[in-house]
Amino acid sequence: MKKQFILFMFFCFIAFLGSTQNPSLNKYTLGEGLRFTDKHNSIYTLAGFIQPSLEIKKYNDDTIQDTYLRFRMRRLRLRLSGDLPKYKLQYRLQADFSGTPEIGDETSFMLFDAWVAYDPTDFLQIKFGQSSSPTENLEILMISNSLQLPERSRLTSAFAVFREFGLFVSGEVRFNRNLILKPALTLTNGDGPNTFNKDLGGFKYGGRLDVLTFGKFSNLGQFRQGDIVRELTPKLLIGFTYSKNVGVSSRRGEASGAILYLDKSGNNALPTYTKYGIDFLFKYRGLSAIGEFLYGTATVPNTITTRVRNDGSTSNTFLVNGVQDVSNYVKGRMMLGKGYNIQAGYIFKSKFSIDARYTKLDADVNSFLNNPTFYNRPKYYTIGLSKYLSRNYGFKIQASVTYVTLGTGSADIVGNTISNNEIITNIMTTFTF
Repeated sequence: MKKQFILFMFFCFIAFLGSTQNPSLNKYTLGEGLRFTDKHNSIYTLAGFIQPSLEIKKYNDDTIQDTYLRFRMRRLRLRLSGDLPKYKLQYRLQADFSGTPEIGDETSFMLFDAWVAYDPTDFLQIKFGQSSSPTENLEILMISNSLQLPERSRLTSAFAVFREFGLFVSGEVRFNRNLILKPALTLTNGDGPNTFNKDLGGFKYGGRLDVLTFGKFSNLGQFRQGDIVRELTPKLLIGFTYSKNVGVSSRRGEASGAILYLDKSGNNALPTYTKYGIDFLFKYRGLSAIGEFLYGTATVPNTITTRVRNDGSTSNTFLVNGVQDVSNYVKGRMMLGKGYNIQAGYIFKSKFSIDARYTKLDADVNSFLNNPTFYNRPKYYTIGLSKYLSRNYGFKIQASVTYVTLGTGSADIVGNTISNNEIITNIMTTFTF
């Protein structure tokens, strides 16, 4: 609890500093939030967005004619951020009140961002707290209200960790006006969002290197998908990522204590999860494209003798195809394999957007990506249409249709075996104040 208390007090201190400067409303732009400034040029921003949505899922199977409808508040976010140049500090608090997991996991959390950053120079930032991690794929770093399609790709939901708690160091190296390198290093607790229980396993460490070959994107375009600002010159980012999570107790390091194993002395014995990736982002005059590749692999300690069931009981059986196989049993509960995602879209001057995406999951033989109900779906083809009702991401309506190919033995959400394919339709409205 000490970490949470210290972080909470730190934010209270920063809020106090800001409140003593008598900030006044500077300007308001739909989609960019309320912006306040004070006499020291400090900036305080209050922003948020809502995304009501409808999902329609249909199985193209002769024996199953059911259509599943799901109405929900996909996201309901509120964000408070500040930039205090006098103290070389930045901060952000962001919470989600929809109760809906971001990437499809059973575990959801309300507090998304809670961090403080110190900028010793214009080209170096040291950040501590809960934040998105640069070691994840490019799409997970994109702001949710700027997505080209209603939902992120299946690659993201299979491999990404949405928020992490720890230390994040990022920099910027300029060789000339166009060539810019943006390296980042991270050290986190390895359990995804900050846990209020005992941290299990070791730390997660990793980094990202972004190469910008034609200079910076306009208006934070590196962290936004559709090219609504219509870049006047081509912009290209190529990114490389690596992370190693020593001792994970979940499928990919997104939770603490979800999956536990013990050695013969009753101590925790947990696998190590390693992830590699490469991605790119291109924008030019309304055209945008994103490409991503991720590979997740695991190392299982040979000291594991016991597994802990969900109800807390234990077992010494690790059967894979009827044979005792500890290593492959453990791997079968993790997100292992390769993922590919490529998507592109074009925003017309009329603010209509057409988008398309192809995602492929290539699961290892022993991987949770073969789970018949939630995965075992190797290919996803998506087309989408969006209408932007403002000159930014403030108000838009989106619709998409995804054709999903099914692996042998796939099941629907109630456990019925299905074949052929699956069709998912999403309709969503985004309003950002």
